Amino acid sequence: MPTAPRSLRLAATAAGLLLASSMTITAHAAPVPTPAPVAHAATRAAADWSAPLSTQGRYIVDGRGDRFRLRAANWDGAQGSYNGSGSVDDPASHHAGQNAHDIPLGLDRVPIARLLSDFRELGVNTIRLPFSNELVHRTTPVPDAAVTANPQLRGKTPLQVYDAVVEALSQAGFAVILNNHTNTSRWCCGIDGNERWNSSQSTQQWLDDWVFMARRYVLVPGVVGADLYNEVRRDILDDPNWGLGDAHDWYAAAQTAGDRILTEANPALLIVIEGINWTGVPVDGLPHGRPQLTPARTLSHTLVDSHKLVYSAHFYGYTGPRHSGATGVGETHDARYQDLSRDELNAALTDEAFFVEESGRHYTAPVWISEFGAGAGETNPATRAWFGNITDYFTDHDADFAYWPLVGFDGHDDWALLRYDESGRRSGLLDSGDWRAPAWRHLMDTPGKTGPVPAAAVWKMLNTDHGDAVESLRVRNTGDWDSGAYKAACPDGLRLTGLSHTGGRGLCTDAGAAGLRAADGAQSVVRDERFVSGGDWASGYTKLQCPSGAFLIGYSLRGERVSAALCAPGRPALGGSGRTVWFDRSDNRPPDGAGGEFAEGAYKGQCAVNEYAAGIAFTTRLGARQGPAALLCRTLP
Repeated sequence: MPTAPRSLRLAATAAGLLLASSMTITAHAAPVPTPAPVAHAATRAAADWSAPLSTQGRYIVDGRGDRFRLRAANWDGAQGSYNGSGSVDDPASHHAGQNAHDIPLGLDRVPIARLLSDFRELGVNTIRLPFSNELVHRTTPVPDAAVTANPQLRGKTPLQVYDAVVEALSQAGFAVILNNHTNTSRWCCGIDGNERWNSSQSTQQWLDDWVFMARRYVLVPGVVGADLYNEVRRDILDDPNWGLGDAHDWYAAAQTAGDRILTEANPALLIVIEGINWTGVPVDGLPHGRPQLTPARTLSHTLVDSHKLVYSAHFYGYTGPRHSGATGVGETHDARYQDLSRDELNAALTDEAFFVEESGRHYTAPVWISEFGAGAGETNPATRAWFGNITDYFTDHDADFAYWPLVGFDGHDDWALLRYDESGRRSGLLDSGDWRAPAWRHLMDTPGKTGPVPAAAVWKMLNTDHGDAVESLRVRNTGDWDSGAYKAACPDGLRLTGLSHTGGRGLCTDAGAAGLRAADGAQSVVRDERFVSGGDWASGYTKLQCPSGAFLIGYSLRGERVSAALCAPGRPALGGSGRTVWFDRSDNRPPDGAGGEFAEGAYKGQCAVNEYAAGIAFTTRLGARQGPAALLCRTLP
């Protein structure tokens, strides 16, 4: 959530681097392992959409399969507004002089029903609702002054106020995406103890808190998503990474959180994974930059539900692809986004985020720009041009978006779309004279895709770089099918169609044959050649072939060596002619490159869209690489 004060903190950070509801659930000192969900009388979704949300290709769809575009805004406050120094009770110690008391802003000034009516007037249909992990555990009630305009909330903890806001939003027909914004309840996003999901707490605590929060609202239909963590970035000494397998691996942490939420808490939620916001030291000549979603090109997430992943990124005019947003000390000579021409900005947006929406790739998913914004008092022509250019891009690409912030205090935060004075009088974007209004109206009012979204073929990567990748719930329910080996299994509904010779990567799809697996849940673990039939399709190599009528859904490795093949029976009669696809000496993939680069730097083999994989061949010759060397690909019925 960058704003001008954050720029100053980034500058200070760089200098330091240079020098070295009423719901019946109560708050707990620590989340209980399995909190019971609470029934919500009269809770409903709006008439124009139906929960739950899921994905089809690059689009989010509602429960009827109709496109649901996230026209969203961020209602902040519950993540904390304290700047980290001075008295926490002094508004001057809070961002823009706004003491949020760790609850959504504005509840001291405006009845919640009128706030929601104003949100509707703006045209938003979705609220990104930040919270901190500290809020989850806080048991002290908010002061009465924090809820003056909403006396029904007196005596409640910040989490209970959050509950009431979630409930009210759902009843009013808004979609709500829970956003874990910070660990501690203080303003983000510099070097503040909130750089990573585990900066001020353990990864285990972060995961448990997410399960707790997802379970808490499982019966609230308006709660449609879990935005896992905000602006993952460097602290003073260390960068986050995407796939190294260590304690700073955001890829792995997000993967674990998403699967735990879907399997232990609420299988209906969208899982929103933001890219990495910043790595490196912002000093000319030293490596630094804003990776955003670029790592997903070669290492994307595969969840247990293939229709729940949404990727997100943030863009502000005063930051840049390699510019931290700082002014003065820590400011490099890299271009800010607002310094880029319209064409250059469009290219940056595509390269850093919107490439993810390309169809037919393992990384294909909706992209949600969950933060962007500018101040109503902004006079810089470059910033104003940037705002027009980026909203034009969102309009032209029919993009999902969320403005930051939605609510602010009049005379304090002019970035807010809606500002309220102490008596509750409203000002902001809905008034005449706000320079942002034409761009906002163009963004909100230009028609985009509506109605049913056709089913899109799914492509997903399996990654055993640092452990198992068993993304099938049916397979998980059978237990450990190859103890001691790294195991991988495609999500339910998909089949294994590609493997890498080294590196342990796999590619899954339902292209050409959705729902191929028989309903009985049977599976076979193949460790030898007992099912080889139809001739020697890989002479001199060990062949793990599925039983007749079955297809590959997974594999296991011990080191580089293939350990077992995992097969499932087909629902139609499977047979068909077969061919051997060798890939131990070069790539052997379909010419159209369907699925994308799923094992960068390794040889890969892949069956065609009209085929299924029925066997894996490998060698055990001394000195040879013992990873997968060939696939038996057979024609689909």
